[in-house]
Amino acid sequence: MSKIAVLIPCYNESVTIEKVIKDYKEALPEADIYVYDNNSTDHTDDIARKAGAIVKYEYKQGKGNVIRSMFRDIDADCYLMIDGDDTYPADNAREMCDYILSGQADMVIGDRLSSTYFTENKRPFHNMGNKLVRGLINLIFRANVKDIMTGYRAFNYQFVKTFPVLSQGFEIETEMTIHALDKNFLLKEMPVLYQDRPEGSESKLNTYSDGIKVLRTIARLFKEYKPSIFFGLISFVFFVLSLGFGIPVFAEYFKTGLVMRFPTLIFAGFLMIAAMLMLVCGMILEVIVKKHRQLFELVLIRTKRGKNDSSREI
Repeated sequence: MSKIAVLIPCYNESVTIEKVIKDYKEALPEADIYVYDNNSTDHTDDIARKAGAIVKYEYKQGKGNVIRSMFRDIDADCYLMIDGDDTYPADNAREMCDYILSGQADMVIGDRLSSTYFTENKRPFHNMGNKLVRGLINLIFRANVKDIMTGYRAFNYQFVKTFPVLSQGFEIETEMTIHALDKNFLLKEMPVLYQDRPEGSESKLNTYSDGIKVLRTIARLFKEYKPSIFFGLISFVFFVLSLGFGIPVFAEYFKTGLVMRFPTLIFAGFLMIAAMLMLVCGMILEVIVKKHRQLFELVLIRTKRGKNDSSREI
């Protein structure tokens, strides 16, 4: 039987964690349920252990740090990641895992936004923020992913063991989605019900600070994954500004034979040089990124071969 690991990152979820573990034990009785406690002070770990989960600890604060440890430590054929706040019912767990185990997807995304999220979510600006992030990523990466920031996902072994976790906080889901799009992983989206947190359970997501971190992550990954477009846009801006400052000076010269605004001409020249430098930087980095994609494909092959060898030994 293929091994399923249910991953639950937790920080002060004592109100809900027992119910979450019970629900997913019923939905996936053969699965190992891991709760990674992230410095909780409300005895989340004790409650999870009594409920039958395998409890481990990550002392570096932040959801990204927890996911990094989970992905490094745990070996499974299918990984189901959920939040410990009881916002994702277990109804879709079996179907999401089946897509992974049958090889029909490398990552299954539990799509809240096509279901009940906009009516259930009561936190201000979260609806607008989700739409903004979704629009930016789909525009930049020419995709049509409906829910970028959902915490309900399933992965196969190859995705988990080749995903370089760089984010430390809640921007980790955005990073996962962009990595999957860039590396041509097979994605499957599934509408899932979303229910708001129960009474007494508080969200750890800060609308403004974490929202800014997500936008910064998008900008960073845009630069790293699409350097020719990123630096090309900067080059275009410098080029237009250079023309804006330079054309009046040249028009004046052709009309009078005199250059009356040398500082403006020099500034326009520097802008043109900057535009050319940005364009060249983008071209060079695009070659490097393409080479990294080729190397990544070789890593995928070795990862799959290593997994198969381990399976035969077992």
